Amino acid sequence: MHWTNVCLFFAEFKLQNVNLEILENLSRHRTEGLGSSKALVVRRGAPFRVSLHLKGRPFNPQTDLLKIKIMMGRLYAIMPVTYSPKMSPSQWTAYMDLGSLNPQQPSVHISAPASAPVGRYRLVMCAFTKDGQNVCTLSEFTLLCNPWCKEDSVYIPFEDQREEYVLNDSGLLFMGTATNLVSRPWSFDLFESGVLEACLNLLDVSPQHKLNQQMDHMNRNDPVYLSRVVSAMINSLDDQGVLTGKWSGDYKDGINPAVWTGSGDILRQWVKSGYSAVKYGQCWVFAAVMCTVMRVLGVPCRVVTNYNSAHDTNSNLVIEEYYTKTGLKLNSSKDSIWNFHVWVECWMSRPDLGSAMDGWQVLDPTPMEKSGGVFCCGPAPVKAVRDRRIDLIFDVPFVCAEVNADVHTIIVNQGKVLSVNKDTERVGAFICTKAVSFPRIHNITGDYKHVKSPTSTISLSSSSSSSSRHSGDSTLRRASSSKGVLVFLTLDKAPVCGQPIIFTVKVINKQNKPKRLKMHLNAQAKEYNHNPSDTFWESHGLIQMGPGEVKVVQQQILPVQYEDVVGDDLINLAVVLEDMASQEQSLATEEFNIVSPELTIKIADKNSAVVHREQTATVTFTNPFSHPVSGVLIIAGAGLIEERIVFRMSSLRAGGTVEQSISFIPRMVGSKMLHANLMLSDVRCTVRGFKMVSVKSG
Repeated sequence: MHWTNVCLFFAEFKLQNVNLEILENLSRHRTEGLGSSKALVVRRGAPFRVSLHLKGRPFNPQTDLLKIKIMMGRLYAIMPVTYSPKMSPSQWTAYMDLGSLNPQQPSVHISAPASAPVGRYRLVMCAFTKDGQNVCTLSEFTLLCNPWCKEDSVYIPFEDQREEYVLNDSGLLFMGTATNLVSRPWSFDLFESGVLEACLNLLDVSPQHKLNQQMDHMNRNDPVYLSRVVSAMINSLDDQGVLTGKWSGDYKDGINPAVWTGSGDILRQWVKSGYSAVKYGQCWVFAAVMCTVMRVLGVPCRVVTNYNSAHDTNSNLVIEEYYTKTGLKLNSSKDSIWNFHVWVECWMSRPDLGSAMDGWQVLDPTPMEKSGGVFCCGPAPVKAVRDRRIDLIFDVPFVCAEVNADVHTIIVNQGKVLSVNKDTERVGAFICTKAVSFPRIHNITGDYKHVKSPTSTISLSSSSSSSSRHSGDSTLRRASSSKGVLVFLTLDKAPVCGQPIIFTVKVINKQNKPKRLKMHLNAQAKEYNHNPSDTFWESHGLIQMGPGEVKVVQQQILPVQYEDVVGDDLINLAVVLEDMASQEQSLATEEFNIVSPELTIKIADKNSAVVHREQTATVTFTNPFSHPVSGVLIIAGAGLIEERIVFRMSSLRAGGTVEQSISFIPRMVGSKMLHANLMLSDVRCTVRGFKMVSVKSG
């Protein structure tokens, strides 16, 4: 025994390698599943532990000194390993706990400042002994923002919000119209293979990084900077961005934006192609992919939908819409109103604007207008939008117009203006996001503008096409008045695919004399962000009105008249009344969506979903159309299904029902989304469904 001790004393001290204690650190930093299983991913402002594997004699705290060098590109920090557990909020620190020191395998606790840049790092461990020996070993790790750390500029104080806005890998995107909301399931794929790497690569291929790597690395400490870089890099107009946008025509050389179900496929395809833009995206796809990137980087993020979103190209806060005297909507204005527009909000402090502007910030990766010379938008503080602080950066005036512009509806004939109607309530009629922890709509309109009704939560069922009428929607746009006639246009109920569209025209003669009126009804299909296409249904007639009389006319559009035209599109419905004596015109309009059929998903035993144990589900579809349909069914689920499952559905008769059973083995514990898309080839429509699956550890 005596001889052994002597040998160890004279043996050479050698640092063989560093164990990154990956499982322990991933759990402590809430980064399990991010990146590969062999990669260390940690959050700034919190310590992580590494252990040293030595060869030769044990570590002697009296004579041996350890130093650590942390490197990101040309940036580096060197720190001695101390024996004090005190961490610095502004510097890298490292310490050993002498109370629990194992000389044969000592542990070192390393902590990044809460303002450290985000990205890939190299860690070099150097050992200095009394004999002057210097032994180094190299490791790598990834550092993210830390919403759990009070000193971090992305700190968000509630655990349920951190779970939702940082760690939730699935969600709902809201579409349709303000009076007929539709939810669409989306898989953010935070923990899927290659997604973390793609998000980090996005920063490395940005123009800012290529122009000055050192400055880019330094600026990555600031979520304001990070979010602007990501906003620009999601679209491909100025750089090697992820997505190319396309809003009309065919998509034969790419993927129809309606087909995407998650961010992982898009990000992986972008990387695999050598950073060539993926075709194609529209607003909800741009926003959902950005949400994935920001959550992966550790910045709290949520997807937001603004209904009746104005695109004001001349910054006058006025949108002009033109109609003919027969109710046909014209393409006569550069300004437009999108039935819905989807962007993201990120949570961060704003030291550049003052603490009053901290909190949710609007960021929009959809390429609409340039900001600072590139196609990006934000971060614009939501509080600044609400208070109309158009003097503040970034892009506050543009977002203000999106939610608060006035609408002027103009009837023209042969270049002559026949009437003008002004609406101050239509734009930004309803603004919402997914509720925390539940598949529900959360109304955040009051965060953006001063409204009478309080912020509320509207419950949705778990189907892919659930709808909810928003009672606060303005009726001004559905009613119009001239000096002599008042006309209202209202839907009797939310339109559902396979059923007639039933609506009512109410006419009031305001004068004490009879009237003869021409009534023109016009229906056009439209994409959510464009003016309508050609008329697919119209009706014309005469109305005789007595003095002060009120008349109600009910009309309907049959399924056979709209189902081959509309599909995923919307309908612009207009009524124009023309006084045959005075030539006065009155116009009322309604833009609406038709609730699509839905897929029903049932889990064989939803209470027994256990990680690594096979589970069974059944997907059911009933054809509501008046003719047979066929299509392709795609089933996916992050954490549930490794590869997407694809089935081809042969011709299904009108009113027929088909079932498809699948089996899957959950890979991750937690609440996971199983979702299915049925792309119909006979109708311009994609049918969706989803089911939340609670996976237990067993």
